[in-house]
Amino acid sequence: MAAKIYEASDLIAADIAAYLDAHQNKSLLRFITCGSVDDGKSTLIGRLLYDSKMIFEDQMAALEADSRRVGTQGGDIDFALLVDGLAAEREQGITIDVAYRFFSTDRRKFIVADTPGHEQYTRNMVTGASTADAAVILIDARRGVLTQTRRHAYLVSLLGIRHVILAVNKMDLMGWSQAVFDEIVADFSAFAERIGVEDFHAVPMSALRGDNIAEASGRSPWYAGPPLMTLLETLPVDDDLSADPFRMPVQWVNRPDLDFRGFSGLIAAGTVRPGDPVRVAPSGKTSTVARIVTADGDLDRAVAGQSITLTLADEIDVSRGDVLAAADAPPEAADQFEATLVWMDDEAMLPGRPYLLKVGARLVGATITEPKHKVDVNTLEQRPAKRLELNEIGVCNLSLDAAVAFDPYAANRDLGGFILIDRISNRTVGAGMLHFALRRAHNIHWQDLSVDKAARAAIKNQRGRVVWLTGLSGAGKSTIANLVEKRLHADGRHTYLLDGDNVRHGLNRDLGFTEEDRVENIRRVAEVSKLMVDAGLIVLVSFISPFRAERRMARDLMAPGEFVEVHVDTPLAVAEARDVKGLYKKARAGELKNFTGIDSPYEAPEAPEIVVDTTTMTAEQAAERIAAWLDQAEPPTDFSI
Repeated sequence: MAAKIYEASDLIAADIAAYLDAHQNKSLLRFITCGSVDDGKSTLIGRLLYDSKMIFEDQMAALEADSRRVGTQGGDIDFALLVDGLAAEREQGITIDVAYRFFSTDRRKFIVADTPGHEQYTRNMVTGASTADAAVILIDARRGVLTQTRRHAYLVSLLGIRHVILAVNKMDLMGWSQAVFDEIVADFSAFAERIGVEDFHAVPMSALRGDNIAEASGRSPWYAGPPLMTLLETLPVDDDLSADPFRMPVQWVNRPDLDFRGFSGLIAAGTVRPGDPVRVAPSGKTSTVARIVTADGDLDRAVAGQSITLTLADEIDVSRGDVLAAADAPPEAADQFEATLVWMDDEAMLPGRPYLLKVGARLVGATITEPKHKVDVNTLEQRPAKRLELNEIGVCNLSLDAAVAFDPYAANRDLGGFILIDRISNRTVGAGMLHFALRRAHNIHWQDLSVDKAARAAIKNQRGRVVWLTGLSGAGKSTIANLVEKRLHADGRHTYLLDGDNVRHGLNRDLGFTEEDRVENIRRVAEVSKLMVDAGLIVLVSFISPFRAERRMARDLMAPGEFVEVHVDTPLAVAEARDVKGLYKKARAGELKNFTGIDSPYEAPEAPEIVVDTTTMTAEQAAERIAAWLDQAEPPTDFSI
């Protein structure tokens, strides 16, 4: 008896091992469902989970109870309740977040993202679609192709999803009319051709009742195609990236000890073998692959999708964010691009404002020029734009503070897709696709100069700095800056004063007082200040400069120690009581829009080098404090930078 039990347990263990091995080696398809509100996205996913036997008995019992509670039509099970987990979704009957679900069949594993239908949740849909291989676009057969259908199809095309299934749902409510189905498919085909969707599959179905989901339905004898599940099981998982030139963004420099130095990352494209010549982008340095190291031992070959560590035959400089690539077919490297940008933050995108850009594993500073245009995703019309608001999409030029290795998004999502990050809050504020490097990124180069910053500073016997005075209008910035310059000039220092009002008579005379123009105003002044510091001057900058992001941008342009932020701290009530120029009075009367402190915010410095409180000291005392700080910070003899 014991022997029989032992043999049975061996058979069970073998069956389990065989099952796990087969499951592990199944291909994985990531897809999204999208469509208009109440087209049945959540119901479809619930049905897929049910048909693939991914619902436990207790879940099924709870689902049946919930369905009775909400009173579904004809007593049917409401499969949407499996997916619409947020209370707000239950109350409104819509999906507002991206819900990810996993299920599996005998042939394939799936990760499905149920993405929102509402226009105000475009950013959520973009998030769900960014990693998808396929898209299932649902259409309510009663309503046909809607504006939201076109918007979602456009976003699917924009994000490079090549496999599209048009699921014409609720056909049971239209009597399974072939004429209705054919009209919807023809309407969608005409739009798909405009946006570059070359091929798609159309399926008539009822998600609620299960027709043409897992099995072909007898209610649509005129439909000769496969059911939805069969399509999902047979779609190509992805284009064969192994045939493309080798690309591996370096995520980690692996140095467990002094004898080993490897470069770890996920292969984004191509194939690599020991002995292959590789090039480091963007530096251009070359070497050959010595070993392909994994946790399970060295490999003779690695392909796209594998995570590996490469060791090289030569000691060359490779850092996180660099790209190891085929030596004879490296990616481009540039610091200026045209890109499509999807704005995902409540605070608008402002041209000229500094952000952080992450492409692959590389993080660099970035600014956006004025958008070339924004796209009305409902009509595909291109419209002029000064900024991008939440969920808007535009085509912009990007300027980075360092060159990055990239491939166009159409060729490689990993090296062509990027996110933008707010420098202050670290929020992800945008996502985009790189199109191409601008010609000026390749044709404009730094000219090597014989006389440098250190030489210019040394001949003036001082260190170049920018002293940036920020505060409300009426705080006394210009008066204090003028007194500081007089003191420094009397001491024989070489100075220049950039005053907010004076600069607007010339350099910035074309700018107004919108948030966009204020950002550009500070960007230009910061660049001029940098040039003056490079000339060895002490530059006094007197600007309201209300936004921390722009003051941070100005600081980042300078070398450490060259930027001195001075907060001229004056309460709004005190500044308004002074009202030397009568501007507060105009702002209160509604005659002056976007005035700082009234209808436009002022973001006080969080860690300035100097604070002067003009309610407790005179302008002369404030100027003396600033001058004394500069005297103390000035190196006595060594003026090298």
